[in-house]
Amino acid sequence: MTDLVLKGGRVLDPGQGIDRMADVAFAGGRIAAIGPDLPAPAGAAVRDVTGCLVTPGLIDLHTHVYWGGTSLGVDPEAVARQMATPTLIDAGSAGPGTLHGFRRFLIDRSPVRILPYLNLSYPGIFAFSHSVMVGECADIRLLDSRECARVAAANRDIVVGIKVRVGRSAGGASGIAPLDMALDVAEEVGMPVMCHLDNPPPSRLEVIQRLRRGDVLTHCFRPFPNAPLAPDGRVREEIAAARERGVIFDIGHGGGSFGFKTTRGMLAAGFLPDVISSDIHEISIHGPAYDLLVTLSKFVCLGVPLAEVIRRATATAAAAVQRPELGRLVVGGVGDASVIAVADGNWSYRDVLGERLEGKQRLLARGMVAGGRWHDPAPQPTIS
Repeated sequence: MTDLVLKGGRVLDPGQGIDRMADVAFAGGRIAAIGPDLPAPAGAAVRDVTGCLVTPGLIDLHTHVYWGGTSLGVDPEAVARQMATPTLIDAGSAGPGTLHGFRRFLIDRSPVRILPYLNLSYPGIFAFSHSVMVGECADIRLLDSRECARVAAANRDIVVGIKVRVGRSAGGASGIAPLDMALDVAEEVGMPVMCHLDNPPPSRLEVIQRLRRGDVLTHCFRPFPNAPLAPDGRVREEIAAARERGVIFDIGHGGGSFGFKTTRGMLAAGFLPDVISSDIHEISIHGPAYDLLVTLSKFVCLGVPLAEVIRRATATAAAAVQRPELGRLVVGGVGDASVIAVADGNWSYRDVLGERLEGKQRLLARGMVAGGRWHDPAPQPTIS
């Protein structure tokens, strides 16, 4: 019995090669039908989405939504509705000592899907704010490989990989050691690593040479230093070699990790990111990232075709977390969808260095379906 029908939208699923006007029906938490002029039986909710895109449920590969348990966490339901994104991948907010609370009090009770990377550091990201900033890998005593492997294996149904943050800000004087430990844990439990890299040390070269097929380098279009682009506009050799062997490149915009200069150069060189994500947290939600839709809008305004932008927040994001059932619209499949307006106008976007991009389009949330249930959009952020 059909529960919900989205009528009159442009269905855009780049991973399935779909771009056409169609209705989408949901029943029992699954997609029941996709096609023109679908019937809406008595009792079914009908949403008129004329003029909007209907995409597979968006996936934000890099969020921090352990709200109330970490200083950087934002409310998962509120941000999901703000950016029409029913799947939130938490990028290591919780560690082996705190995942149980994240799971019991947020993940298991959430109306939207939350899948975490487990932080190598025992407490997770515990001191990230405007007033206090202490990297969780700065004290090597907080890193216990055996405990991380135990907790990851015990929560294999939700944990999608091991998160580690390296660089002078996140790791202090620990250098490359946390990444080596994270890779060791990941190999032991058969999971990928997501690696954050900020300012050196360690260097980009030290980090990227270690990453394996299926591992994720987040903040991949960061500005200098540790940028992927050489001063002459070439993609650095180690970056090209990493893509060749299957390392996944994720944007992870955040508050300090995305630059227009780097991005323009990488796009000009034909190097698109594999995944576009927001790195939304308590600081970046107020700008310049704001959320996933604002981040996606920047790539649209930089000339990346809309279908390729959507692909990088649906099919390729699902592949990165090895959840092929997500990020696609298929009859019988997971009952998630995002409803988005492509608005024309004048918007001024910022990168993390304050550089401006004057754009003519913006993606705006008009609602989402999570597990077959409709959710109204939250107010859209005012960007400046």
